[in-house]
Amino acid sequence: MNFQEIFNQKPETEASAPGRVNLLGEHTDYNDGFVLPTAIPQRTTVQLGFSKDRQHHFYSVEFNDRASFFDSDRAPKGFGSYIFGCIKLLQEEGYKIPTLNVFVTSSVPIGSGLSSSAALEVATLKAVRSLLNLPLDDVRIAQIGQQAEIQYAGLNCGIMDQMASSLADTNSMLFLDTRSLERRVVPFPAGAEILVIDSGETHKLAAGSGYNQRRAECESAAQMLGVKALRDITDPQAVEVLPEPLRRRSRHVVTEDNRVLEAVQSVSAKRFGELMNASHASQRDDYEVSVPAVDALAAILQEIPGVFGARLTGGGFGGACVALIESGKADAIASVAIERYHRAGYKGRILVPNPVIA
Repeated sequence: MNFQEIFNQKPETEASAPGRVNLLGEHTDYNDGFVLPTAIPQRTTVQLGFSKDRQHHFYSVEFNDRASFFDSDRAPKGFGSYIFGCIKLLQEEGYKIPTLNVFVTSSVPIGSGLSSSAALEVATLKAVRSLLNLPLDDVRIAQIGQQAEIQYAGLNCGIMDQMASSLADTNSMLFLDTRSLERRVVPFPAGAEILVIDSGETHKLAAGSGYNQRRAECESAAQMLGVKALRDITDPQAVEVLPEPLRRRSRHVVTEDNRVLEAVQSVSAKRFGELMNASHASQRDDYEVSVPAVDALAAILQEIPGVFGARLTGGGFGGACVALIESGKADAIASVAIERYHRAGYKGRILVPNPVIA
């Protein structure tokens, strides 16, 4: 299907945005901390046209789903909630948004921890910016996208995903201070590239998951420690006074921030990989956001020659593993990893650099 087949008109404009994979800095963004994502090749594309009636109309190719509503309606469920949230927030900022026809297609895997929702939000906002010539820069687009996810999809997320989707590229990492939004481009370690494999365990982070609970635990811990956010604690020993599980949650955040800060100091690929392995162990044991399938995949990757390190990426509770590997060995390493993972009784698929979209 295409825009014209659905809406009986040609689109006026379109925009796209990539998914992202996070190398280090998991669950640190909503603690005002440091993150190190990069964009992935898969993108979400949003085409826009003017609606001929007083309703907005959304269509998603991947879901084969359509939503129609008036401005005064409540947010639709599913994919439409993200688009609806973007439109409503633009209106709250004082922009006059006409009723729109919105056509969405995406190659960003859904439920793999690669920020398909952020890609949808950023692509939507960039398309509306193009259509109406709105004076929004890419940082402001990321901020509005984040609020759309929080207010309309029910996920109390940090800013990393939207900043990465709006600003990052596939050839470097984006080192971001999520408190100040100061950022700089950082090269990958010499002689290394990334490999991303989906565990096959779909994660669902919106309302009802443990994600919002983890954020609440971190906020409680920060309050008990007398700081604005856990980012303000730099010594892991400082969290040992906390009751469980706040002690372990906080220890993950503090050590994870420290891992990011070390990784951007031009460390070797070997050391970067060690930091990734430590990050996975911390997510598994202290933050408790991993699952057996992801742990098995990470362990398999970590044992393969040519892999510097591997870890769960994204919000957790399923999703994908990212590995830092020797340049030029992606196909060989991925083949071994997938074979061993399937032999262990799981079903995975390679997402980067050789995407296989189901």
